[in-house]
Amino acid sequence: MSSQSKSLTTPQDLRAGNSYRVAIVGAASLKGKEVAEMLTDRNFPALDIKLLDDDESLGQLEAMGDEVSFIQSVRAEQFDRVDFTFFASDMDCARKNWKIAQKAGSAIIDLSYALEKEPEARVRSPWIERELKQSLTPELQPGPVVIAHPAAAVLALLSLRVQRAGIVQRVIATVFEPASEHGQQGMDELHEQTVNLLSFQELPKKIFDAQVAFNMVARYGENSSSSLESVEQRIAEHFRRIAGPGVLVPSLALVQAPIFHGHAFSIYLEMDKPVALGDLAQALSGDHVTVTRSAEDSPNNVNAAGQESILVSLTRDPQQENGIWLWVAADNLRIAALTAVECAEAMATTRPRGKVQ
Repeated sequence: MSSQSKSLTTPQDLRAGNSYRVAIVGAASLKGKEVAEMLTDRNFPALDIKLLDDDESLGQLEAMGDEVSFIQSVRAEQFDRVDFTFFASDMDCARKNWKIAQKAGSAIIDLSYALEKEPEARVRSPWIERELKQSLTPELQPGPVVIAHPAAAVLALLSLRVQRAGIVQRVIATVFEPASEHGQQGMDELHEQTVNLLSFQELPKKIFDAQVAFNMVARYGENSSSSLESVEQRIAEHFRRIAGPGVLVPSLALVQAPIFHGHAFSIYLEMDKPVALGDLAQALSGDHVTVTRSAEDSPNNVNAAGQESILVSLTRDPQQENGIWLWVAADNLRIAALTAVECAEAMATTRPRGKVQ
């Protein structure tokens, strides 16, 4: 594990005789699998991890470190004596079960965004909290934590770092959405559309209700399972909630790209006066951000896959001396899972004794 991925509260700090029971709801989902892997990578002190999902995934085997576990059904009794429950499921499943888990005494970490409008919920990004040097007040009975959308976390961290180099007058961001933000169903539909186009067959459109293979769209069809507009609103709202009032909210355009995995961003910055690219690169560099300098290392979805860092390259705008373009790539699932597990690590400080005896 790199030093960049360490939180102020590390798993080693939590280990003084403490063990925790963990449940992952939606364990067969892309996010669920990533959370399970992240718990292992960060040595989270979990003595027991329950993998829960819908009936279609029951009995499916999943690797947990060096061990293999199987997926069980989501039932109320599964949350007994569980310290942390990660909801990586769809929104309906999270809404149906989170209060059951909370009533059983579990802390809730929501990766589905189903709970973002709950009055007691808090949208969190430990990366941004550390950047702002925020100190968290311990809560013995915390409300549900909703992880910040990975695109909002990327934009907020870069926006905060840019302020080190000067005054920002304008930020415009185009976010290229991957199919994996729609889970395995989104990935499968993009794959099937690609195959069917090449064989001149009808395109499946259950998820997007639009052709996304070999195409880029700014809006889905009317019968899509969700809308790009709602995701744009979520990114902007999460940005506000984690970055605070002193940071300029970017003007956003979200585009569905024909890519399976990883966010890409085209970001235009307009400063109040010219800033040297070297100074801006230095301001951006640090934990979780890697500024690339050669064409061979230019950020893309492929080299960002599996990375916990945001990859960034800089180019001066030839028409505006105060304008700078950022080309950015980041692993959306990796950042979401890391955010979720870091939130659990921070919450564990208020659970000095796990429920495992």
